[in-house]
Amino acid sequence: MFKAKNTQKIGPYTFQKGQPVFYMDTAKTSTLEGAATTVYATGGRGNTRLIAWEGEKTLTFTVEDALLSPISFAMLSGAGLFKPKAESTDRVHFHQTTNAIISATTIDKDGKVTAAEIDLTDALEPTEEICSTAPIYVMILDDYGDITGDIVNGWTVAKVDSLDKKLTLTGTDLKVGPAMVDYYVIKKGNTVSELQIDMQHFAGYYYVEADTLFRRQSDGKDLPANITFPNVKIQSNFTFSMAATGDPSTFTFTMDAFPGYTYFDRTKKVLCAIQVVDDSTEDSETAKTIFPHPTGFNIDESIKDSVDGTYTGTGTVTDTETDDKPKPKG
Repeated sequence: MFKAKNTQKIGPYTFQKGQPVFYMDTAKTSTLEGAATTVYATGGRGNTRLIAWEGEKTLTFTVEDALLSPISFAMLSGAGLFKPKAESTDRVHFHQTTNAIISATTIDKDGKVTAAEIDLTDALEPTEEICSTAPIYVMILDDYGDITGDIVNGWTVAKVDSLDKKLTLTGTDLKVGPAMVDYYVIKKGNTVSELQIDMQHFAGYYYVEADTLFRRQSDGKDLPANITFPNVKIQSNFTFSMAATGDPSTFTFTMDAFPGYTYFDRTKKVLCAIQVVDDSTEDSETAKTIFPHPTGFNIDESIKDSVDGTYTGTGTVTDTETDDKPKPKG
């Protein structure tokens, strides 16, 4: 659990000091690494080491997460998060590239195409439309589907069912056939999460609490443990890998621990505190059969099967059971 060290705003959400910001329940691995610098006084025969001084202690906590959300990526990279509220009427541009067909709509008596269109309805969501004020590039493709460098200009955005979803063009001898269209779509702002990575913002400081298990050697029992980092700074370094094959990418949170107070002791600063609950109480519940044969129990399979038959056993039927299950008599 990551908790805010001070009031911070991520997207439309404002988190107060001490308030949980992000709960990571998809972690794959975590590593706690400590390091210190050691210097030695040497002398005597062979210039051997005589005594050591240690300092510059560091503690690094690394967590590898299987999934990444807009908020966790904003925390990791220091990016700003644009996420309008559900009731927002904001609209945003979204870049899109689509393979399409230039179709002839008018052909003159000489067989030349004088009007053509590109219908992009199938490439757009019902509420989306083409932005008529943003650049629109229509590029002719060759027989192999490669861009030829031949750009067709002069397209006009036309409406389909009251929304701009079609491109039209008029001329004297227009080309038809496969093309690639590079354009911008207008989307509702509340359907888009926008991460903005700039130059002056970095990952922040958090109060982190983690749960794990320690296994006791004597009996193999797993003991619950809690690891607390009162003050960590997430490193702003990150790698964002994208691949069509192989295992899905994971995302690494590397945190530098700094001295800090826990919520319950303002007299001593620590880098980390680990609590292990040495609970020796064993589960005393005795397992019971789920196939009992109490006195008076009878299922007459020759009349009705055990699913639809009349219930003659002990106990009561819960409200969650359906009508086709056995019910108490009476």
